[in-house]
Amino acid sequence: MLASIERWRARGRIVPTRDGDVWTLDVPGGDDGATAVLVLHGFPSSSFDFAAAVDRVAARRRVVALDFPGFGLSCKPRDHGYSLFEQADVVLEVARALGLKRAHVWAHDMGTSVATELLARRERGLCPLDLASVTLMNGSVHVELAHLTVGQKILRSPLGDVFARLNSRRTFEAQLRRTFVREPDDETVHAMWELLSRDGGATLLAATIGYVEERRRFRRRWIGALERCDLPLLVAWGRRDPVAVIAIAERIAQGTPGARFETWDDLGHWPQIEDPPRVVATVTRFWDATS
Repeated sequence: MLASIERWRARGRIVPTRDGDVWTLDVPGGDDGATAVLVLHGFPSSSFDFAAAVDRVAARRRVVALDFPGFGLSCKPRDHGYSLFEQADVVLEVARALGLKRAHVWAHDMGTSVATELLARRERGLCPLDLASVTLMNGSVHVELAHLTVGQKILRSPLGDVFARLNSRRTFEAQLRRTFVREPDDETVHAMWELLSRDGGATLLAATIGYVEERRRFRRRWIGALERCDLPLLVAWGRRDPVAVIAIAERIAQGTPGARFETWDDLGHWPQIEDPPRVVATVTRFWDATS
């Protein structure tokens, strides 16, 4: 295991849930009066994407981050559905286990759809977690506008299981680098592969990417929750994202009442990795304003 991953793993702990063991990070933060931040990561990576951002945020706020089942340091059962509904269940179960009652939700990529499911539950009186605000970063919420990578398209095809089993670090890293604008260092990319492939996770990619079709199937539920959202909401986007393109961000911002819209013109799909100080400055300004 890479030293950076081992240090990250040692900072968290396993929280047992009905869907299996979930690796969770809980950093107390420096200001007891500040509302906590709940981090929801994307596909096919893990909360490690936020490693460089966590301590900057935790200087003032409690930060809770978790790896969804099927990802990172969490369990990777082969008989699991990996539905966005199940991932939302896990988020709420972890929040309850940690005594987290209120939080700013900070979501990236796949995590943005988990966030919209939390909004849909809140609208129906079914979300026990008090959401202070929601920040959506570079996620294909409007999936019809997304430019899926070649690998993502193959994973969603009848050849998906075969492709997942044959996937290699070299193939993964080559495709991953195309989604960055600022070139990541080798250790970051190696860590993303190691966390993905841990416990056979890479072979589950055809299952874990099933959420893309859910974005189509449950569009009315999730886009509707955004259109009726009465919470402070920030749409913050790496403008040069080749997958979750800027048109998606514009559509979310236009369709959500009172949404704030911020872009980083020189960043791609992974803003929190490409420029952590600038990204954290943007989101903390938003959280401070909502307070």
